[in-house]
Amino acid sequence: MGNDSVVPVTLEPVGPLPILDDSAIERVLCVVAHPDDMEYGASAVVAEWTSRGIEVGYLVLTSGESGIRNLAPAVAGPLRAEEQRRACEIVGVADLTILDFPDGLLEPGLALRERIARHIRRFKPDVVMTMTWDLETLWGINHVDHRVAGLAVVDAIRDADNPWLFRTTGEEAGNEPWAVSLLLVTESRDTHAIPVGKQSVDLAVASLNAHKAYLAALPDHPPPEELVSSILGRTGKAAERDHALGVRAIRMG
Repeated sequence: MGNDSVVPVTLEPVGPLPILDDSAIERVLCVVAHPDDMEYGASAVVAEWTSRGIEVGYLVLTSGESGIRNLAPAVAGPLRAEEQRRACEIVGVADLTILDFPDGLLEPGLALRERIARHIRRFKPDVVMTMTWDLETLWGINHVDHRVAGLAVVDAIRDADNPWLFRTTGEEAGNEPWAVSLLLVTESRDTHAIPVGKQSVDLAVASLNAHKAYLAALPDHPPPEELVSSILGRTGKAAERDHALGVRAIRMG
């Protein structure tokens, strides 16, 4: 049994949702399954962090090549990757890596864990953010890729800190063990809120709008401004702030 633990907080707190103390955070790695996954509210916190000098990197496990019904994967993949690069620029993220795992067919296993663990060792974050691995979420049944990605991240964090896992002959530079101190899970059972200002909300909306081709293929998709403001406003109300991102905070170690 590991020592990982949810930051202590009552599941149904009396009073406002506690504010996460992020004053000591220096580097954050966000690991998600698809281009656009970070843009549903979480990118507002990224914009807030980068404005304070916190370095944030994105690791996207697939290029989302199967996500646009009327475009062949060979066309959609590069297009969605380029949209993700634009979204990153808007919120101040320069370090973007998109892996080549198959969109819609992400599988749990050592290959996925190893790629994530090695990236953690390279980027050396004190905090990792990912999406919930729960089957059911506030917005419906969770996508299989999201579920697989979330669980792989949990395991990869432990793997990255184990000197006997994923070693190579000669131990190449940048593959030394690395310990992540905190895991933040979005769209889960919130234990904390991270407040964001109006400018960061606007940047988050712009980052979602950067996925122009993807959104155009979803005619029933709510307007980005309406959707992002609703997501951040709901948690903001619970935290007695105007806008905030809800997270489940889990101490790792």
